[in-house]
Amino acid sequence: MCADSFPSGAAESQRLADRTSGTLDVSHAEARQLIAALHVLSRYVLFHNLTSPEQILAIFPENFHSSLKNLITKVLLEHSPTWRSYAIANQISLPRLVEIDWRVDMKTASDSVNRMAVPTCLVHMKVQDSPCVGGSDPPSSVTVELSRETLDTMLDGLGRIRDQLSAVAGK
Repeated sequence: MCADSFPSGAAESQRLADRTSGTLDVSHAEARQLIAALHVLSRYVLFHNLTSPEQILAIFPENFHSSLKNLITKVLLEHSPTWRSYAIANQISLPRLVEIDWRVDMKTASDSVNRMAVPTCLVHMKVQDSPCVGGSDPPSSVTVELSRETLDTMLDGLGRIRDQLSAVAGK
């Protein structure tokens, strides 16, 4: 029941509420309240990275039943790694770089003489869009052609980003 209460739609799941009310012999409203509380508690433990029994036990009220508190803590600790993997895999994010390939080509044909034999950089990337509910899309391909000036500008910009990140990380 704790494991089933973690996913996003669990708090609204009619089937889970029916199964819980039948298993625990409680009303449907009490089952929904229990599932919602377990959902919030498991998300709280994961979000705040509570990884020890002491950290989890500290969030319960003092008058909470000690055996139940220990049992819930044990279940939360047991399922946390699985829930963390699930949350990471299903979070909304930017596309993820799967593969990159690049090469330098010489343009040898052009309508103007001064553009002949100009080096260009071709960058081919495969990116995986963020996972959606119901499956994942196949990686999409992106090919970019950069002139020397564009490549210099991009590398200069990436160097500035690197310097800013280093400055922030150093603080």
